[in-house]
Amino acid sequence: MAGSHSSRPMLDDVSKAIIEQLQEDGRRSYAAIGKVVGLSEAAVRQRVQRLSESGVMQIVAVTNPLELGFARAAMIGVRVSGPTSPVADALAELDEVIYVVVTAGSIDIVIEIVAQSEDDLLAISDKIRRIEGVRATETFVYLDIRKETYNWGVR
Repeated sequence: MAGSHSSRPMLDDVSKAIIEQLQEDGRRSYAAIGKVVGLSEAAVRQRVQRLSESGVMQIVAVTNPLELGFARAAMIGVRVSGPTSPVADALAELDEVIYVVVTAGSIDIVIEIVAQSEDDLLAISDKIRRIEGVRATETFVYLDIRKETYNWGVR
């Protein structure tokens, strides 16, 4: 789901309905989806493959890092001097960084990280600050995740 979205594929109502079905249950069978959207199992399989290959969607297991033993999760705002793309690319290469988005406003890039401890969080923060072009960071440590949803975008 990364990169430029200037040439987005147009989604018809059937593709949107397939996505909606998978957002409700990513393990739903193609046959069950086909019954809802009016396609054969093979046709649903082909559409899902096209949607995945084109970057429109991914089918993954979504986890809560705090429940998996990571003591800390945080959102970090990164201010950059110079072009944002090289910094965003360098941040995306870090294993601890799970989300990178270039933004408008006083913060140039927002990243999400997971850390196993406070010491780990400090080490990751130091690693981020050493990236060329990083001018400043502001860290927002998660205390509790109250809502995290992925069933948006097709209605």
